[in-house]
Amino acid sequence: MQLLDGKAMALQIKEEIAGEVRQLTQQGHRAPHLAAVIVGEDGASMTYVANKEKSSKEVGFTSSVYRMSEKTTEAQLLETIEFLNNDPDIDGFIVQLPLPKHINEQKIINAISPEKDVDGFTPINIGRMVLGEECFVPATPMGICTLLKRYGIETVGKHCVVLGRSNIVGTPAANLLSRKGFDCTVTMCHSKTQNLKELCLQADILVVAIGKPEFVTADMVKEGAVLVDVGIHRVPDATKKNGYRVIGDVKHSEVDAKCSWTTPVPGGVGPLTIVSLLENTLKAYKRR
Repeated sequence: MQLLDGKAMALQIKEEIAGEVRQLTQQGHRAPHLAAVIVGEDGASMTYVANKEKSSKEVGFTSSVYRMSEKTTEAQLLETIEFLNNDPDIDGFIVQLPLPKHINEQKIINAISPEKDVDGFTPINIGRMVLGEECFVPATPMGICTLLKRYGIETVGKHCVVLGRSNIVGTPAANLLSRKGFDCTVTMCHSKTQNLKELCLQADILVVAIGKPEFVTADMVKEGAVLVDVGIHRVPDATKKNGYRVIGDVKHSEVDAKCSWTTPVPGGVGPLTIVSLLENTLKAYKRR
């Protein structure tokens, strides 16, 4: 078993981005500017935004974070998005999900300018992706594809099973892996899929984004499969200083031995998600 080490790969790509940003700023151009909006104090969201801010600064980007109260109204959030859409100094921005329940997430996503939608969530970018046109690809699926490509994983003609059908990970990942350049034969499964175990056992590449801790066990994975675990969950652990440990959607203690390649959790897809956001921001900056 070999590791698809997202942490090491992310460092390498960040060095490449930083080199390009240095060249641009030495030529007298301003640095790319990535902003984030976070509503409320969800722990996982706050950690992700902090990592985004840290990574932005590491590659020489300007980084802004708009922190808003849990009680922020939908109208107030829409006003902030309108401001960011029209700010010429901001190249791209994200609105961190999930949002409080009183705010309609899709309405917020739809309000983001497609030209600054570096998360790749707006209908226009999703539509362009499905058509195979130039667009901002959602960051986590893009990270999955980057990991497979840069590690030289053979994908052409392989059977890829994607567990999960969310608009953020499962559906776009299935679309991307079926397209030219990857050329997988893709089966997308979800919580209502019949014969789920049998389908998983057919997978040459198994992408797990079902959102359930340690859902995939050894009896669901065939020998030699490539495993990509997108899940990330905090579970209580009194032996840890912070009181918790992080696990994925796969029971790695029993599954990894069967795999040819596998992603660790943490340190697999997560770091590539943030790097993909940086790559999209650099692309947005160049377009502008």
